[in-house]
Amino acid sequence: MHVRLFVLLFSLFICLHAQARQNPFDRHKDSSMAALTSLPQKYYLEVSSKSGKFSNRVGSCSERTLARLARQERRMRTKLAKIDSIAANNIFSRSIDSLGSLQANLKHNAVKYDPSKLGASYSGYLDTLQNSLSFLKSAKDLGGQSKALQDKVSGSLKSVQDLQAKFQQAEQIKTYVRERRQQLKAQLAQYAGFTKDLQKYNKEAYYYGQQLKEYKEVLKDKKKVEAKAMEVLKKVPAYNDFLQKHSQLAGLFNLSGGSNTAQNLEGLQTRNQVEQLIQQRLGGSGPDARAAVNQQMSQAREQFNELKKKFPDVDNAADMPDFKPNEMKTKNFLQRLEFGGNMQFARSTQFYPTTSDIAGQVAYKFHKSGTAGVGAAYKLGLGTGFDNIRFSSQGMGLRSFLDWKLKGAIYLNGGFEENYTSNFQNMQQLKVINNWQSSALIGISKKYKINSKLKGNVILLYDFLYNQHVPRTDPIKLRLGYNF
Repeated sequence: MHVRLFVLLFSLFICLHAQARQNPFDRHKDSSMAALTSLPQKYYLEVSSKSGKFSNRVGSCSERTLARLARQERRMRTKLAKIDSIAANNIFSRSIDSLGSLQANLKHNAVKYDPSKLGASYSGYLDTLQNSLSFLKSAKDLGGQSKALQDKVSGSLKSVQDLQAKFQQAEQIKTYVRERRQQLKAQLAQYAGFTKDLQKYNKEAYYYGQQLKEYKEVLKDKKKVEAKAMEVLKKVPAYNDFLQKHSQLAGLFNLSGGSNTAQNLEGLQTRNQVEQLIQQRLGGSGPDARAAVNQQMSQAREQFNELKKKFPDVDNAADMPDFKPNEMKTKNFLQRLEFGGNMQFARSTQFYPTTSDIAGQVAYKFHKSGTAGVGAAYKLGLGTGFDNIRFSSQGMGLRSFLDWKLKGAIYLNGGFEENYTSNFQNMQQLKVINNWQSSALIGISKKYKINSKLKGNVILLYDFLYNQHVPRTDPIKLRLGYNF
């Protein structure tokens, strides 16, 4: 009896000891498998497609930038060779070869993703995405995953890592170009006539960095299926443990050993040590020294905030542009389009409006302060009064317009319109020229924010051609609109 009890207790001890030593995936087997089965299957396809698309964009942008910089350096070498051929060869030959080598590495994907590098190329979104897929790939040790699912996870993970490698490679290119800019500025300082060439070089380098930032911002926009997958994973304890231990930030602060592991913070100074060091440098430890420090820090903070307002996208002092940047330079055609619409009611002698112009429009943002676009309007008849509401087709209109920011949310608005003012039953009737009226409009608009994706506007316009309309129309037009 005692032997059986001893064997039972010993077996129970072995089981508990083994359970305590098993990895996080084994401890949370049920929850992990539930997460795997509940994840949308489109998630893996979405991640692969999105990562591949942006990887191509980053690679193409880097190749174009390197090609343009190489052409500019060749032109400068030719220009300098007419003055000093030896200097032209010494300054440009090696750099042009280096730019060609960087282009070759891009084409052959020579640079691989290095998770130990946490620099300016770091993206919290990509880090989380990569660790999520790594967790799902590691979960295959639990069993129960089909070969097809394992391939989807591995393929998605590779796509994300390829994109991270592209960003790391782009950061290397940015660093090289930044250093090259400084070299050219110093080496060509003794030669006249290279100011414009250096400015073109600086513009190319600046807009390259801004384009990379634009890609990162657009990349963070999660699709519905992706948000759903992350929602499911965050409910799994094993996933949260994995994320804390394997993220790049965890590696930076030596957190990979878990929350109970002592953090290695050697070399980091405390606040008191910093204050003592400052006071020693200022030659005293009294209140005057602290006041002087506070005053200098306040002035430095004001200057820094002023620079941040002026150049919000610059993350390195060496990238400070020596020209006025165009914020729209890094936006592609689709990103510059703004869709919206507005509504206008015709005034009546009574409280009830007789017609309503319902318009849709698309605008192209050609400048940070200006947009131009076209639109179409449908004139809807509303009847004669509250006791006689009757909808009818009363015409249509074609519009062109221009918006220019004056100050704050106040814009100058103008445009030219053609309106068909008669009832029509088919498109053939619109060919009757006499039924079209022209309008030349100018006025102001006030824009306001409705929510994160929708903006509203109120437009007050004056029609300079209202006298030519038969019958004469109202010269003042008030429109309520919106745009996405």
